[in-house]
Amino acid sequence: MYVVLGASGNTGHVVASNLLARGKKVRAVGRNAAHLQPLTAKGAEAFIADVTDANSLAKAFQQAESVYVMIPPNTASTDPLGYANQVSDAIASAVQSAGTRNVVALSSIGAEHSSGTGPVVGLHNLEQKLNRIDSANVLYLRAGYFMENTLPQVNAIRQMGAVAGPLRSDLKLPMIATRDIGNVAADNLLHPVIRGKQTRELLGQSDLTYTDVSTIIGKAIGKPDLRYVQVPDEQFRSVLVQMGMSDQFARLLLEMTGALNSGTMRALEPRTTQNSTPTSFESFVAEVFVPAYQHQAAA
Repeated sequence: MYVVLGASGNTGHVVASNLLARGKKVRAVGRNAAHLQPLTAKGAEAFIADVTDANSLAKAFQQAESVYVMIPPNTASTDPLGYANQVSDAIASAVQSAGTRNVVALSSIGAEHSSGTGPVVGLHNLEQKLNRIDSANVLYLRAGYFMENTLPQVNAIRQMGAVAGPLRSDLKLPMIATRDIGNVAADNLLHPVIRGKQTRELLGQSDLTYTDVSTIIGKAIGKPDLRYVQVPDEQFRSVLVQMGMSDQFARLLLEMTGALNSGTMRALEPRTTQNSTPTSFESFVAEVFVPAYQHQAAA
């Protein structure tokens, strides 16, 4: 039995689908039965649980060969790090009490820092808590900047005629598609080779600036002159709040972008074939961004 937290999310549904396609028993953990239905239709066992509830997670982890754990985002929370710590407490308690032997945990570049990296501090704390469980073998997948983070640019392009954000225009980011994270996680659940605790960075296919991002998107949507505009933090914070994010979460995100801009938060490993993944940003734009852009145009 393989257990997947956040099974209806960007990485979790890829992990679960991958395992099911290989004929494995999967317990898909989520908050909403309807969201898990596509996986149950493929043969998964749905397990409804609040990720802050250690007892529920311990039941979910029972008899699991391996588990995939992550902290689902809660952008509306007025105490985002408090929420993240509740989740990591519950995960660590469940791993301990269920006697889980093999864990793959979604983390992030920058998780080596205990402060100053916004929501990534929650992942640092998750790593520290799992490190204290001697009986568990844990692989931390420290992923780069999600390509999916560019999807809100659909609105920016419609409203401003530009790609916009708080990151420096010349800042090179290791950009990764979440499906590549899910595929790597599934492979490591199926073939656990970790003994003890180990960190592995996942850096996507290449490093890109937001200037590169705007060029690639512009070409794909027929706007070859599309440019990137760096906007002041306060202006960007108000946009995030208008989108439904809590002010506290928006401030944390801006702390993270500040850490990226300063170089505090960055990949520690040189790029290799082991930490690079196959999906190019051009492929992501063609397969995910352009349909989202066209859908909004139709709406």
